[in-house]
Amino acid sequence: MIKNRIDIITMGCSKNLIDSERIIRRLEAKGYTVAHDPEIPEGEYVVVNTCGFIADAKEESIEMILDLAEKKNEEKIGKIVAMGCLTERYKNDLASEIPEIDIMLGKFDWNSFIDSLPDITKAETVKNWERTLTTPPHSAYLKISEGCNRFCAFCAIPLITGRHKSRPIEEILDETKSLVAKGVREFNVIAQDLSSYGLDLYNTHKLPELIDRMAEIPGVEWIRLHYAYPADFPYEILDVMARHDNVCKYIDIALQHISDKVLDNMRRHITGKETIDLINEMRRRVPDIKIRTTLMVGFPGEGEKEFEELLEFVKSMKIDRMGAFAYSEEDDTWAAKNLEDNVPQDVKEKRLEILMEAQTEVYEEKNRDMIGKTVRLIVDEIDGDTRICRSQWDSPEVDMNYYVSGSDAKPGDFIMAKITGDELYEYYAEAL
Repeated sequence: MIKNRIDIITMGCSKNLIDSERIIRRLEAKGYTVAHDPEIPEGEYVVVNTCGFIADAKEESIEMILDLAEKKNEEKIGKIVAMGCLTERYKNDLASEIPEIDIMLGKFDWNSFIDSLPDITKAETVKNWERTLTTPPHSAYLKISEGCNRFCAFCAIPLITGRHKSRPIEEILDETKSLVAKGVREFNVIAQDLSSYGLDLYNTHKLPELIDRMAEIPGVEWIRLHYAYPADFPYEILDVMARHDNVCKYIDIALQHISDKVLDNMRRHITGKETIDLINEMRRRVPDIKIRTTLMVGFPGEGEKEFEELLEFVKSMKIDRMGAFAYSEEDDTWAAKNLEDNVPQDVKEKRLEILMEAQTEVYEEKNRDMIGKTVRLIVDEIDGDTRICRSQWDSPEVDMNYYVSGSDAKPGDFIMAKITGDELYEYYAEAL
């Protein structure tokens, strides 16, 4: 155990990562040494920023805490601090089941822990949005709002984060300029619901204005949009995307399903036809756009007919990037209270397998179309003589990597390369 060192372990999504980065900045301002996701936890405190979105994520967070409890009993670490989405929902259960946890915080009250620590040095004044980046220095996530008002039947996010709350435009622009000054060139804009940005503060959709103004900031090379909602979508953002070269032709928008029956059961406030119309309009206004989505199989009411509708949608619409998962009932959600989880688990898993096999065929077709094309890439890493890169159509960690030969570029540099080959989730290219 190392005195005055605090380890922070981040579970789950990039929104959690930003919270951890803000905590790190405040701890460093008080004079503490902070290790993020250390291979060997040795801190006087170990903070676990948990995820509580779906069953697998909850299990992973619990396993991490149990592993730390064992290290604490062996006196390899000091106190355990649990925070985040899981503790927001299950604080009392965790306290009784894992007594080794010393400090239990929710998702938003972590300042109380920081304030309780004595200053090692005279603490700096830290702006609310300041953080210490744990991503590569050329790339950062930028959270523009918190919470969600949609209350989809299956989703626990509003139970964890509360109502949708937008950050002021000027504050976001100040943070963007500060990050540019530190060398950030790529901004991955995130929120639980991008589509609703600004409605609470300005009584109108403000995502188009925000991204338009961000794109005008010198040094902002790429802006990429994550987690739009299909109902009440702000179509003007597509015009902003088309107008600015530095707004990536990419959007992550969770569609979940295409069957009207299932969408109604999910309380998604959109029909299958409206969903298809939205995709077609995206492709019309931004012809080179690539769309990432998430789909769900096995939701209550999904029979063979409804699944076949979803499968045909995947085959015909050829979404560029797709993830999928099988429905699992989440405590206290509308579906858990009102719908019977009536699709057997083995049927869910088989449907998931079939859906992903269909998407694999889509990937293979789209990959073939990319061979021989020239693309602009950002360098993320160097592996020997190879540069590991991404295009504007590829978000960190979830999308395609490009393995480029013939370049001496550094991480954060942009290069042009010609695609020469592919595997399912990666391309090979030669620098030009």
